[in-house]
Amino acid sequence: MKTIFPIEKFRELETPFYYYDLDLLSATLKEINRCVSGHPFVVHYAIKANSNPRLLSEIREAGLGIDCVSKGELKVAMDCGFSPRSIVFAGVAKTDSEILAGIDAGIRCFNVESREELHIIDQLAASRGKIADVAIRVNPNIDAHTHKYITTGLNENKFGVDMEMLDSVISDALSLPNVNLIGLHFHIGSQITTMDAYQILCSRINDLQEHVAQLGAKIEIINVGGGLGIDYDNPDNSIPPFEEYFNTFSQLLSLRPGQEVHFELGRSVVGQCGSLISRVIFVKEGVKKRFVMLDAGMTELIRPALYQAHHVIQNLTPQSGDTAVYDVVGPICESSDCFGEDELLPVSHRGDFFALRSAGAYGEAMASQYNCRRLPSSYFSE
Repeated sequence: MKTIFPIEKFRELETPFYYYDLDLLSATLKEINRCVSGHPFVVHYAIKANSNPRLLSEIREAGLGIDCVSKGELKVAMDCGFSPRSIVFAGVAKTDSEILAGIDAGIRCFNVESREELHIIDQLAASRGKIADVAIRVNPNIDAHTHKYITTGLNENKFGVDMEMLDSVISDALSLPNVNLIGLHFHIGSQITTMDAYQILCSRINDLQEHVAQLGAKIEIINVGGGLGIDYDNPDNSIPPFEEYFNTFSQLLSLRPGQEVHFELGRSVVGQCGSLISRVIFVKEGVKKRFVMLDAGMTELIRPALYQAHHVIQNLTPQSGDTAVYDVVGPICESSDCFGEDELLPVSHRGDFFALRSAGAYGEAMASQYNCRRLPSSYFSE
């Protein structure tokens, strides 16, 4: 499904800004719901990927829940009409005020990442005279073969409970009076584009289920996290392979009666529907290089500087057909403010519109005001 950019409309707007294709988002959400239909699957949208209220409205209408990692995200979700019972609260170091906010709201579940957090939740729930439902996040020690900054399921990561500590943490959870252990939670990384790691995860979960049952825990929810990647190189190949993804779990997970599988998808929901739109300030001629100088930079899209990520760069302005090689850079006073080196593009000029594609996830949400720049606006296809 190819995004159509309304260039004439763009001429009236101040760049840089984010542009979202709502038809594509709708098609993505419909495909998710088609694939989970008939299965005991519950999908939570990982709001950290993009918390734009217009997108959240579409996601809520599609029936997805929310996975949040801060009190601010919890508030945004509830302000956008999500039921507290459709919200799970993750995060490796929740503050007391965040835990109390979740308890007071009556969220579905806390994903607990340490023994210390488990005891704090018990104490805070007791202070409110309530019992908090929790799932223990387990590190299954699976290498998802993604960038080291977005790999989360290895023993040496800061996230979750290592397998060797799991028995004692479960024992604590079963003994504490103000927590109710209802689930096991897993998340092995982000931007995962093959099913191999998920197949291994299913095997680990199946083995662990038997062991946890012997410890006396009654597990209602198996939360397998998210992490499904998108095709950054082909932004118009726009809907991720949800059928293959969900089928992996439906075919390989051995569920017990009454159990649900929960998912926390973020990038794969919104990644392809968003593009960062920028104007060319000018083209700089160097000794051996040409530079396209954009008015968008790492303040609007930090992924290339942070992860060495690459987004397809398109010149949207009608061209003659001639091409040239450019480094595409932004205006920020940092050498890392570079979107692409040696990019083969149509011959570009001052005022041309550029789109950095596949920027719907971790683009607007991670924008900053470094250099005292304004945060980017957002516009929609309808």
